[in-house]
Amino acid sequence: MAFSRTSNRWVKAMLLKDLLPDLQIAIGPVILISGVGLLLLSMTNRLGRTIDRSRQLVDAKRGAADDERQRFDAQLAILWRRARLQRAAIILAAAAALLASTLIIVLFIGALLSLQVVFPIIALFVSCMVAIIASLLCFMRDIDLALHALALELIIQQRPTR
Repeated sequence: MAFSRTSNRWVKAMLLKDLLPDLQIAIGPVILISGVGLLLLSMTNRLGRTIDRSRQLVDAKRGAADDERQRFDAQLAILWRRARLQRAAIILAAAAALLASTLIIVLFIGALLSLQVVFPIIALFVSCMVAIIASLLCFMRDIDLALHALALELIIQQRPTR
């Protein structure tokens, strides 16, 4: 470390070569944030498509006969469940990104100030992984519901018309 004099006080000025190892420690969670960002992109696109499809069905339901309204109601119920799952997945993924960001700050400050921050690091990392796992489970359930909705649509289309 080098020292410089500023405003009649001695202030530690860290050299770049001293700072680089600390920055390298924080790179891993940055990559994690990038991956979670891609998940969020995919999830928000799915939510947008679910909302668009729901609006189409609501419009179609307005001018439909009573027997068709039941079909629209069944589809809309599934879309509503999917939208709630997608929202949960997005919230959990965003929480994971926030936890990873906090992890970066704790890693960097802990390394910079030579603090013992092992337990906060473990807690943040485990919490981040749990949030990602929960987010992906919601995402997988959404995919299952989407296939269920498709199966309902295919069954309805295969019925003979009266």
